[in-house]
Amino acid sequence: MNILLVCASGMSTSLLVTQMKKASEAIGSQDSIFACSVDELELQINNCEVVLIGPQIRYKLKSIGEIAMAQDKCFAVIDSVSYGMVDGKKVLAQAYQLKK
Repeated sequence: MNILLVCASGMSTSLLVTQMKKASEAIGSQDSIFACSVDELELQINNCEVVLIGPQIRYKLKSIGEIAMAQDKCFAVIDSVSYGMVDGKKVLAQAYQLKK
């Protein structure tokens, strides 16, 4: 699965991307997980199936959701506890649940 994490600048999610990739490899999956800034979303959205939004920009949920829905992409705000703990396994599970 191709998973896009969106945050204010694309930097704060980089640690989470690393942990999600480790969790994906641990279960033998071939997921592509990457991050971008909210300003790059429209350029990157075609490269993903699921859009996960950093909790620090949840206030942009409506505008991000409109872009995602127009492209028929699943989207959600990342659980703030999992985000804060940089729990790649839980955030990866959240992405899988969205895709179901």
